[in-house]
Amino acid sequence: MKQEKYIGHSSQISGVEEYRCLNGKSDGMHVLHIRNGLGMELMINADRCADISRLSLDGKNLSYTSVVGNVAPDYFSIDSDGFGFLKSFNCGFITTCGFDNIGNPNEDEGTLYGLHGNVGNIPAEYIYHTEDATSIEVHAIIKDHAIFGKKFTLHRTYVISKTENTFALHDKIVNEGSAPSPLMYMYHMNIGYPLLTENSEFYINSYEVVPRDEEAKKGLAQWNQMIPPTPNFAEQCFYHHYHTDLAKMMVYNKDIEKGIQICFDTKEFPQNLQWKMMGERDYVLGLEPCTADLDGRHTIKKNSEILTLEPAESKDFSVNVHLFNDKFQWESAK
Repeated sequence: MKQEKYIGHSSQISGVEEYRCLNGKSDGMHVLHIRNGLGMELMINADRCADISRLSLDGKNLSYTSVVGNVAPDYFSIDSDGFGFLKSFNCGFITTCGFDNIGNPNEDEGTLYGLHGNVGNIPAEYIYHTEDATSIEVHAIIKDHAIFGKKFTLHRTYVISKTENTFALHDKIVNEGSAPSPLMYMYHMNIGYPLLTENSEFYINSYEVVPRDEEAKKGLAQWNQMIPPTPNFAEQCFYHHYHTDLAKMMVYNKDIEKGIQICFDTKEFPQNLQWKMMGERDYVLGLEPCTADLDGRHTIKKNSEILTLEPAESKDFSVNVHLFNDKFQWESAK
């Protein structure tokens, strides 16, 4: 069936619409609303590293939006304790973390590096999209350059299918400076209500689950079990280790008959953290492929485990996402 005979403008079925936010701390931000015509919708925030601030399927939200809501990068500050990141941490479906630090705030060579770095608060230099019969592509360039400092350029591409509810994120980070520069990188992907409830099933193809700290040890036996929102819940974080190059992280909820699968290459991301946060209003499951553990830049450098890019060298990262409409699709994808 040739659907073009039935419609006027192509936006009747799918496409990309660009908006400017109004009011509050989101005022002025540039966002792209993308529909693939099969029920999948994404909101990409051009002013926040071209990250995905919202993901839904058939009108059902899959991602988590924190209490701070959408916050323009103007409000970002490391703060004296290094935790200023949390004041503008929208979460969304994906928040990019790095380049200088992921994990704990810490001081290295006299400089304070805040929680999860600052790249997620850098606006795209430019962003554009293309579309054909089978896919929508979004391209963005994000630059983290400093005089007398590092000069990393992120080339970001989303490929969003119009034939199935899938999309891929491809990143290339290039050192455009004249000196070697350390690189830390993480995709902070966040699952929220109504996909995430106490009835959600969580699957991951890791062979070993390691608690990050004493609090996580208390919940190790229930690492894959979600519970109802709990007052004053203390976050629990678990590292996952794999025997395979292809990591699969999956969530399904029978109440809404929706599911998600996130896949990444363990050679690109040798570490992967699960953030289990079951607090009231702070109710989120974070799935976090990363280049190193989250003990912070100084510790990773001291242990000689930090990734470094030489001048003109680049590094590629990617993640693939598949959304499901029923339990059979979810089970078949394991």
